[in-house]
Amino acid sequence: MKKLIVLMLLTFACVTAFAQEQAKPEMADVFRSSGKIYVVVAIIVIIFTGLAIYLFSIDRRLKKIEKGN
Repeated sequence: MKKLIVLMLLTFACVTAFAQEQAKPEMADVFRSSGKIYVVVAIIVIIFTGLAIYLFSIDRRLKKIEKGN
């Protein structure tokens, strides 16, 4: 029963994703034409790198605490 519900939810999500209108992303074209897309990508990479470093440091601290107990 649980698998059936998950399958139905995934199917519904897939149908709604394909049912949306294929609009042209104008903002991305403007950023790409002016060269600002690289700034956006760089900021996203910096944010994800910071999050990854933060999560690894938390994991290291938790492992140290678990070994102490």
